[in-house]
Amino acid sequence: MKISARSADVEFRDVTRRFGNVVAVDSISFTIASGTLVTLLGPSGCGKTTTLRMIAGLEIPSAGTIRIGGRDVTRLPATARDVSMVFQSYALFPHMNVIENVAYGLAVGGGSKAEQRDRARAGLELVGLAGYDARMPSELSGGQQQRVAVARALVLEPSVLLFDEPLSNLDAKLRRRMREEIRDLQQKLGLTAVYVTHDQEEALAVSDVIVVMSQARIAQSGSPAELYDQPATRFVADFIGGANLLPCEVGPHRDGVATCRLGPLAFDLPHRGIAAGGTTLAVRPHAIRLHTHPAADRLPARIRKATYLGSHIEFTLDSDVGELFAIASAGDGMQVSQGASVHASLGPGGLALVRD
Repeated sequence: MKISARSADVEFRDVTRRFGNVVAVDSISFTIASGTLVTLLGPSGCGKTTTLRMIAGLEIPSAGTIRIGGRDVTRLPATARDVSMVFQSYALFPHMNVIENVAYGLAVGGGSKAEQRDRARAGLELVGLAGYDARMPSELSGGQQQRVAVARALVLEPSVLLFDEPLSNLDAKLRRRMREEIRDLQQKLGLTAVYVTHDQEEALAVSDVIVVMSQARIAQSGSPAELYDQPATRFVADFIGGANLLPCEVGPHRDGVATCRLGPLAFDLPHRGIAAGGTTLAVRPHAIRLHTHPAADRLPARIRKATYLGSHIEFTLDSDVGELFAIASAGDGMQVSQGASVHASLGPGGLALVRD
């Protein structure tokens, strides 16, 4: 028996959720295309989990419309929405073995015991746990428990699969492996998946589209590359991948390009609709290159801190344009230490003008 997917698109139209006087989600609109994985990303309290719970039917909007597969589900209960959720806590029943946990939702929905067992075994095989039927949750590692939770959601063949910070209880190495497995599974089955996390690296790794939320609203949405290379605001630039946010001066526009001045440096960048005058330049850490000798296109700087991390070295620099955070490959031959004087060049990539 095989597990199949019945993917559907998800649409939010001007959706708001209030809890008394507190606005948890403030008039947001977006569309999740069928068969894609979209991540809701943001700091605690930004509204991402409330948004996920409204898709699931665990929260009902105060205003606006939610559609799944073209059907208005705004007021429908969770049981009528054809969605499944993988929770942060796994939510496995400790008194049931693995096969019973996976088959639980099938048992609620009816069908013969034999059919339920066959489907549950197919789900376990899909997540790499064939033969684990009789084990208890207490006998499993954290990653194995997470796989059981994913299998339990998959056997219901939902049109939308929801993940509520599913990897937050795992160590760093296992998180990387599990996020790869979730992404591979989503692509293999063609699932529509909505994934909530506050971990920007995780979001970059698994997503077709990232929706960045801040203060109950959508700050920006786009592909991982779009958000990393073209952040719209200081918040997005800092939250996605981290950036040096430096005050700069923008000159008049010409053919979509403006001259940006940062201290003694001048270079042309897409103006992105930002008016001439003072604004913020976002500089990715990898865009800063360190040199031992001065040049006209380099900033004098002093190394405040150098941290060796195996594959790369992280530098905190003091310069006339402000503090800089830079990353260099450990194998690039740059032998510098704390207190040393260096010269920093910027680019060619990793620079973007952003709004405050």
